[in-house]
Amino acid sequence: MSNILIIKHGSLGDIAQASGAIQDISENHSNDQIHILTTKPYFELFKKNPFIHNVILDKRLSRFNLIYLYLLMKILKKFSFTKIYDLQNSSRTNFYKNVLLPKADLNIWSSSETTLPTNISKEEFDKDPVLDRFTHQLKFSGIKAENTMKPDFTWATSKIDNIKQEFNLDKYIVLFPFCSTHLTHKIWPHYNELIDLIKNKYGDQFKIVVAPGPSEVDDGKNINAISILDKNKALNISQLASLIKDSSFVVANDTGPAHISAHLGAKGLALFGKHTTAHKVSIERENFKAIQVDDLNKLSASKVLEKILI
Repeated sequence: MSNILIIKHGSLGDIAQASGAIQDISENHSNDQIHILTTKPYFELFKKNPFIHNVILDKRLSRFNLIYLYLLMKILKKFSFTKIYDLQNSSRTNFYKNVLLPKADLNIWSSSETTLPTNISKEEFDKDPVLDRFTHQLKFSGIKAENTMKPDFTWATSKIDNIKQEFNLDKYIVLFPFCSTHLTHKIWPHYNELIDLIKNKYGDQFKIVVAPGPSEVDDGKNINAISILDKNKALNISQLASLIKDSSFVVANDTGPAHISAHLGAKGLALFGKHTTAHKVSIERENFKAIQVDDLNKLSASKVLEKILI
């Protein structure tokens, strides 16, 4: 039995996207121990993943923090990993490779760089959809990629009966009108108009709810919907995943919850401006679709309503 390392730091949407790749790696190393190196927001979450045996915390301190770097490399070296799958594919994880295993080739370190097709540059390769890139990386590394293109995030859910009972949730539509402060260009500004249209069309058939993150609780007061909280605090990732999975429909900006929704099989819709494309981030699924426009401000609430199919 060997030790296998997967590296996946985040973000939330990326964690959901990588679920299929993690499953494929684990199933192709069924006799080995699967470890994952991740960051604090996802440390406890990954302990729920049935395809992972051990979670290692990376605090992601400065690369110039030599003491931290030494201690992290010491932890990693003690496992004597026979294979490392870098699913983060960042400059930081490439730096780790150069420190930990500078001479490692594809047989030891699988990344987008070590598996890069000979006829394409890394810059061009990175323009491909993310799940296509994962699939290429794993296949080139000898992995049967049967689940990579169809991530299943249901492993992350938890029971939220108490929350559903508190808010009397039966049939409900979840909206995600928020965004990180540095990603405000992803925000669609017409959620309250959409709420009015939904209520006019469906009456009291569906409750309309939002699930604000820790820094969004006050912002939730500006949306004419019920804010779903747990003891006045934001839901954790597992609770959020369950709320989404049991919903009737989801409408979201291009953020982590949108990707969670897509890979939970939820019915829903993501709203994209010109910052990227739904195709590149591999978000469209059988039940989850996207609207792509040049200017989110000009996307009307009535156009979004037309795409809500319940």
